[in-house]
Amino acid sequence: MSDTIKEPIVQFIDVHKSFGDVKVLKGIDLDIKPGEKVAVIGPSGSGKTTIIRMLMTLEEPTSGDILVEGNNLWKMSKKGKQVRANEKHLRNIRGDIGMVFQHFNLFPHMSILDNCMTAPVNVKKEDKNEVRERSIQMLERVGLGDKLNNYPSQLSGGQKQRVAMARALVMRPKIMLFDEVTSALDPELVGEVLEVIRDIAKNDDMAMVLVTHEMDFALDIADKVLFLDEGVIAEQGTASDVIEHSENERLQTFLRRFRSV
Repeated sequence: MSDTIKEPIVQFIDVHKSFGDVKVLKGIDLDIKPGEKVAVIGPSGSGKTTIIRMLMTLEEPTSGDILVEGNNLWKMSKKGKQVRANEKHLRNIRGDIGMVFQHFNLFPHMSILDNCMTAPVNVKKEDKNEVRERSIQMLERVGLGDKLNNYPSQLSGGQKQRVAMARALVMRPKIMLFDEVTSALDPELVGEVLEVIRDIAKNDDMAMVLVTHEMDFALDIADKVLFLDEGVIAEQGTASDVIEHSENERLQTFLRRFRSV
């Protein structure tokens, strides 16, 4: 990641989110630089997944602004006024963002090759042959080049998650979001998925935001770690500063729970 790039690719400015009377996020301010790898940690219910769901336009902020490459994600200009973004505006900005979900979200009636091809061909209207070639390349990259014609039901959980990553990579995103992608997997399958993410973090220049409870993994790959607690960023800094050297009591209690497992 180049230090000469100063403009953030993502900015959260005083972002709040409530579900009914429950305040999930209470004023999030966050900058993510191009190419930066950010791990988000914290207890259940602290708002971690809500942050990336808002970036993916799956949840709308109650107040505040989210900027992607300087463009307001949830607001647009109309006749000189800021109004709520329409679907076209959301889709245009979301086109540079990829997400890998906890439960894969693959189409069960499609082969894994077709799963990877469908969005670039049908949504982005890209050339089918070029997309096919890129999809095969990405499936080979995640170790599934021999499974192109298999269906999701024929794969293990770890293989399904690797397909989901290949599918996101085929879209060539500038920002990749990972929502606790190992939490639904059997323990013996976690390593193979983390290895693919490690490869992406090392070799791709996209920004990455990972909601994770894999502390050693976060320490290994993250440029920055955020500790969310009760809807606020209670601590942020380098992975080493946050995970190994923080004096925040709530964070220490949280980390002990994971490191004693």
